[in-house]
Amino acid sequence: MARILIVDDSPTQTLSLSKILKKHGHEIITAKDGAEGVQVAKAELPDLVLMDVVMPRVNGFQATRQITKHGSTSHIPVIIVTTKDQETDKIWGERQGAKGYVVKPVEEALLMEAIAPFLPKT
Repeated sequence: MARILIVDDSPTQTLSLSKILKKHGHEIITAKDGAEGVQVAKAELPDLVLMDVVMPRVNGFQATRQITKHGSTSHIPVIIVTTKDQETDKIWGERQGAKGYVVKPVEEALLMEAIAPFLPKT
């Protein structure tokens, strides 16, 4: 299955997403904030990134932009997973390069539906 990077400063949210994804056979990599997320994405080249927005140092919008605009990581799809559910947030996320947007609390079926188009075909 896929190698998925979860970038979230909340250990509870990271654990929740990890459980769902592992249940579906995916390998999980984690980062605690946007800056670390960008570094890990460049080092590990995951198949997909799930990105929180509200984080210290580098927020999720900034990290998404850095990942989607950098030569070595621009091919990696980023899906924003956040509590920010305003239409303007979704539009801004897309403008930063995000391929999808999921609102917390995450429902398993919605998450799997959101990531399915971006997973490697087996």
